[in-house]
Amino acid sequence: MTHRKNLTIGLFGFGTVGRALFDLIATTKPSGVEIKTICVRSNSKERGVTANFTTNPDDIFNDPDINLIVELIDDAEASLFIIRRALQKGLTAVSGNKKMLAAHLPELIELQTKHNGTLLYDASACGSIPVIRNLEEYYDNDLLISVKGILNGSSNYILTKIFKEGISYDEALRQAQEAGFAESDPSLDVDGWDALSKLVIITVHAFGTYVEPSRIFTFGISNLSNADITFANEKNRRIKLVGHVEKLADGRICMCVVPQLLSQDKYIYGVDDEFNGVVIKGLCYDKQFMFGRGAGGFPTGSAILSDITASQYDYRYEYKKRNSHAGNLPEFTEDVHFRIYYRYVRPQDLNLLEFDSISEKYTSEAYNYVVGITSLRALQAAAPELRKRNVFLAAYPRD
Repeated sequence: MTHRKNLTIGLFGFGTVGRALFDLIATTKPSGVEIKTICVRSNSKERGVTANFTTNPDDIFNDPDINLIVELIDDAEASLFIIRRALQKGLTAVSGNKKMLAAHLPELIELQTKHNGTLLYDASACGSIPVIRNLEEYYDNDLLISVKGILNGSSNYILTKIFKEGISYDEALRQAQEAGFAESDPSLDVDGWDALSKLVIITVHAFGTYVEPSRIFTFGISNLSNADITFANEKNRRIKLVGHVEKLADGRICMCVVPQLLSQDKYIYGVDDEFNGVVIKGLCYDKQFMFGRGAGGFPTGSAILSDITASQYDYRYEYKKRNSHAGNLPEFTEDVHFRIYYRYVRPQDLNLLEFDSISEKYTSEAYNYVVGITSLRALQAAAPELRKRNVFLAAYPRD
């Protein structure tokens, strides 16, 4: 029987998730788990709890009693500094900072190996949904074909309001901000960057391959207009912002974060509000669906706590796909063609994209759209201009 270790935690950050984790530990009282010191930016704020707060990271790193670092701060650079330092000391660390992880995962994997440290980050991908651990433990074979899903709760909340209540994008965004699901600057969520970071992390565990975020076509919902909503409704579809990685027949993988026009028979069609939903497809088991809260203090805090209790038994990611296929990992490709809906205003905006064929076309004084086949390569090449102009696009699967 594996011995359960006692953990003395040094916690960095006491925002929404940090406070939720503190409260969860105080409420559930997991055996052998104690938060000893909490490092914050400023000690001037009244926090309403009795705890040992500090503003000096050395109070945690130089404490021989502390054997687990938990990092729950927004600043990606500060997060990286903390995790690097923890791993270099051979400590176990838990992080929820998906932007930092997506940008530096190969380095962090190497540091774990070099210094015998451990890094766990299940909370970084889909909040309370244990996607990473499932990919590591259950899907650790070559049957996996694709992982796709709603990876951002804020944008999904907005789209749910639009399609279920019939309100405009601007009003839905306002309500999301009032409910605390969207920031005053919502671009990280609605423009797809948050989902992109999660997709990069998921892909490392699903297929072993790391792809730099800048190489992956990412397009959000901030340009969504009433015309796009009307089109979706007329086709009996809903628009969802979807992250997708798929292994092609030739063994290469393609990836993107893009709105999709989904039909009612798709699992994630009915994933509403701030929830996330992930569909995992394989050769023998077809499709499996995971659903849960993808954001918020307590859902994310529960995932952090799960990583903490797993580390009591020395659990660590083995990066099975990455290690078993070392030197022969699936290559990333943009050589994929699929159907999209593309709405634009000015005629010259149509010239941004190369279409293999166009099957539907609409022209009016207010706006225009086409439905046609284009490639991921064409979309990525045009991405900087697409984000600047008054255009909207969505993948438009035939089924």
